Amino acid sequence: MGLSAPAEHSTVEYAPESQEGWVATRLDFLVNWARANSLWPMPFGTACCAIEFMATAASDFDLARFGMERMSFSPRQADVLICAGRVPFKLAPILRRIWQQMPQPKWCISMGACASSGGMFDNYAVVQGIDTIIPVDVYVPGCPPRPEALIYGIRMLQEKVKNERAADKGTRDEMEPDPTSQLYIPPSVIDELGEPFGNSVNQTRSGL
Repeated sequence: MGLSAPAEHSTVEYAPESQEGWVATRLDFLVNWARANSLWPMPFGTACCAIEFMATAASDFDLARFGMERMSFSPRQADVLICAGRVPFKLAPILRRIWQQMPQPKWCISMGACASSGGMFDNYAVVQGIDTIIPVDVYVPGCPPRPEALIYGIRMLQEKVKNERAADKGTRDEMEPDPTSQLYIPPSVIDELGEPFGNSVNQTRSGL
């Protein structure tokens, strides 16, 4: 998956029958353009996909060309969570808490087969897709995906951001994973996974 074909650029168009005015649609275009080209990603790397993310941010591929030069390692200063690698069930509460600490607007990229579906780790210890814990906007396939694939996924996310409209009710509401999914993990179960374990009641490895 590469970038041989130029991405199609879409704009917010004004419809006469719409309740919005020309100023509102132009304001949407300006705000979305600024957001799409100044995304602050927070890498959540747990395995080999994180190495490919580092390569994407390095000079050879230069992720800064797409407005993502500023990496954030604080969830309160990030707006894109890039989950790269497998997520054990013990790590699920931490991932969910990091997502909840990120301010709106925020988006999520699932990088690699392990983050998207569990990959080869189809067992009792690994979450079978982070979309059972938090909502995902873009999936990047691969094991691990090449830097070009991640860049393509970022470009897809930028196009999605550019098409958002303030008049659409619920656009920025906190979305939850589909509760009807067979793999859905209820929040109460996720919280239980982060409780102390072992022989000591004071023993915990959640870190948060």
